[in-house]
Amino acid sequence: MPFDAAITATATAPFHADTQDVAAAPARKPMKRIPLFDLAIVDADADQAIDHLLDGQRHRVAFLNAHCANVMARDAAYAQAMATADAVLPDGIGIDLAAKMTGQQLSANLNGTDFTPRLLREAARRGLSVFLFGAAPGVADQAADKLCLDIPGLRIAGTRDGFDGAADDEAAIDAINRSGADILIVAMGVPRQDIWLEQNADRLAPKLSLGVGALFDFLAGRVRRAPAAVRNARMEWAWRLAMEPRRMAGRYLVGNVTFMARAAAHAVASANRDAVAKRALDVALTGAAILALSPLFALVALAIKLDSRGPVFFRQTRVGRDGRAFEMLKFRSMHVDAEARRAALLAQSDREGIFFKSRHDPRVTRVGRIMRRYSIDELPQILNILKGEMSVVGPRPSLPQEVAAYPTRAHGRLAVRPGLTGLWQVSGRADIGAEKMFDMDLAYAASRTILLDIALILMTFRAVFSGRGAY
Repeated sequence: MPFDAAITATATAPFHADTQDVAAAPARKPMKRIPLFDLAIVDADADQAIDHLLDGQRHRVAFLNAHCANVMARDAAYAQAMATADAVLPDGIGIDLAAKMTGQQLSANLNGTDFTPRLLREAARRGLSVFLFGAAPGVADQAADKLCLDIPGLRIAGTRDGFDGAADDEAAIDAINRSGADILIVAMGVPRQDIWLEQNADRLAPKLSLGVGALFDFLAGRVRRAPAAVRNARMEWAWRLAMEPRRMAGRYLVGNVTFMARAAAHAVASANRDAVAKRALDVALTGAAILALSPLFALVALAIKLDSRGPVFFRQTRVGRDGRAFEMLKFRSMHVDAEARRAALLAQSDREGIFFKSRHDPRVTRVGRIMRRYSIDELPQILNILKGEMSVVGPRPSLPQEVAAYPTRAHGRLAVRPGLTGLWQVSGRADIGAEKMFDMDLAYAASRTILLDIALILMTFRAVFSGRGAY
């Protein structure tokens, strides 16, 4: 069914992103990006990315997933299109794993199927219009109907299919430009959509263009999306394989293995030997620790449950490398109301500086005092290490409110992964003041080597058994 004429008519007076209101907006900081597969991948959450892409400047957006990386390796034109895109957004668990292999961590999964409707909601709020180009005849119209139902006020400037409608580039570009659309969404699949956008970038009037793969098919109900639980588990690829096994077998069964091998090779090529050795040491030590300490973990869990009410584990938001928040895991050594009572106890800190520590903290349980004496409460952090959020050796991760109070120079300690042990931990732990701790952590960040890590690990055993500064 052709797109509703009434809706098309709504687009006759489109709002252009180069109007005075948008042009007058204050300059924003560029989005953070990380290097991966010779591309600069956007490292931002959805709101930050949308705010940047709707800033009134010209942006050509591409999405990178495991399949895209595989196609890039064999298609030079597509690789060129990806390399010249203004913003490459990370799509899927494969890219997240590839980033972690290189010691980096992405802020969010910005897959096109979820990100694009979210971007269009903000576009509707700002009065911007969109043109849908691609997919089989009639699919773009159905996708437009669905978007208008889901996003009140969204202005559709026009639609065009990706078959006969894409056969003549001149006619397609003319239709897009005459529509007055602010945003162009192209759904012709990889690599075609991104190559088309790159080759015609200078001839297209819309300020923002995106290549979105199968989005129109999802919106039109032609392809069923995975349930939310499957998507949240980052297993949507498995759902698509189950729905279309013949078409998707090569992409996912062979492609995923190929991609992981490519990601591993890229990680080795891009990392220095010390970084690879450090991560290998982390994985080897924590893997061995899980096997060796499992009986101890069970005994500690039982002791905690018998001693006081509440969960065995304590989870707390800490700040890690590059200022990223993560959930740090510990054995619970305090009563369950400890966080609520913290503010009232700050004046009783026995430690100099911004970090709170009290020798006689009334929140600590009987079992907790024993665990803290020998740092047993810290052992569950081996799981944080396996996940890549921490390292065996590094600065201790701080609370967000502590990081907010850092002097400027102290932010240098966030340049490396936080650790289970480190220089100041083996030098007196809580007996070390904040300023001296900063000096030690900054010195470690500037001169870390695998040999230094091994030395600090060995010194940790002496520090644990001496109990100095542990309370």
